[in-house]
Amino acid sequence: MTTSLKGILCMCMGVLFLALGDAVSKWLGEVHSPLQIIFFRTLVSLPLIALLAHFAGGLRKLRTKRPRVHLLRGLIYTATMVCFVLGLTLLPLAEATAIAFVAPLFVTLLSVPLLGERIDPPVLIASLVGFVGVLIVVRPSGDAFQLGALALVGAALFYALMMITARRYGGREHLWAMLFYMTCVPLVVTGLTLPWVWQTPQPWHWVGFLASGVLGVAATAFITLAFRFTPAAIAAPFDYTAMLWAVLLGWWFWGELPDLWVWVGSALIMASGLAIAYHDRRTTLKRRPTA
Repeated sequence: MTTSLKGILCMCMGVLFLALGDAVSKWLGEVHSPLQIIFFRTLVSLPLIALLAHFAGGLRKLRTKRPRVHLLRGLIYTATMVCFVLGLTLLPLAEATAIAFVAPLFVTLLSVPLLGERIDPPVLIASLVGFVGVLIVVRPSGDAFQLGALALVGAALFYALMMITARRYGGREHLWAMLFYMTCVPLVVTGLTLPWVWQTPQPWHWVGFLASGVLGVAATAFITLAFRFTPAAIAAPFDYTAMLWAVLLGWWFWGELPDLWVWVGSALIMASGLAIAYHDRRTTLKRRPTA
């Protein structure tokens, strides 16, 4: 098996675990507050991240000289998770997944004012096409334009901010340190809210909380491996396989089937993301020095 094929398979597995985790969170959200779901998810994830860090080179990799940066990223991650889980509970799984695909477009646009990067005209056009796709899925004048849609757009925006901070500080901090402290903050924040949102879980809910945390860490691990095995421009497009899993899981568990406009909007969002990835790859190859 070639290295590129390993990377693609790891990306597909990571995306599958993410989709399964989203489905579990949606199921739990029928009874429990997003804050309680996030608390147990991070409670399960944190020791697993520490364990992976130990096997990846030792817990010394969790050392940091930038606690304020980790606090900021943790707060942004908390907002991301709250908005996303809230949106999952209010919208069909496939529709929620389609709206979440706008996050990379936000990263592209926010990189201009926050990182001083320049957007080439083809990337700007592709980003605008992607936003048209989001508007088609959300349909501001239709039934879909509700708290759930707004929450998911907010989640995409917060996620983009989290990726921007990763670009800025990721080269100075180890991956597992960034993941560990990013997970600590929502654990503490949501833990403080439990007295006001607590609902006693049923036995099967405990299994769901455990599965949500394990699936989240497994997804992170496989996606990290994917980007180690193969270039981002090759691995990233397979992120869109999440739409396939979202449709299948939504239909299987909730009888949800996306309408025509969700498919049209999703196609535009995916096309814009693939166009940006292709442009980035061509730009990188042109800048690479030749012998």
